[in-house]
Amino acid sequence: KPIDGSGGYGITIGPHSTPAELDACAKKLRADPDAFIAQETVMLSRSPVYIDEAFRPRHVDLRPFVIGGRDYEAVPGGLTRVALREGSLIVNSSQGGGSKDTWVLVG
Repeated sequence: KPIDGSGGYGITIGPHSTPAELDACAKKLRADPDAFIAQETVMLSRSPVYIDEAFRPRHVDLRPFVIGGRDYEAVPGGLTRVALREGSLIVNSSQGGGSKDTWVLVG
């Protein structure tokens, strides 16, 4: 993925890319190798999401929030981002992703 990118733009996910997409990525890498970084594909968890009047499995990631000072403390909750397109691993809202309420139950 581009080192200066954001929002999930310009990312090539190798195992999910077509031969043409891989070829285009290889050309960009050869032209400017310092502008990219490789990252292992992270298999995201899936969660039921209500879409088109039915629950459907979609990939999600959880962004926890931590408050720091003398000590660090995780806040009860976080941001769960959802890839709304079936099979997608891109959860960014700028790419059609969504979000879910996140609850942390303390026992």
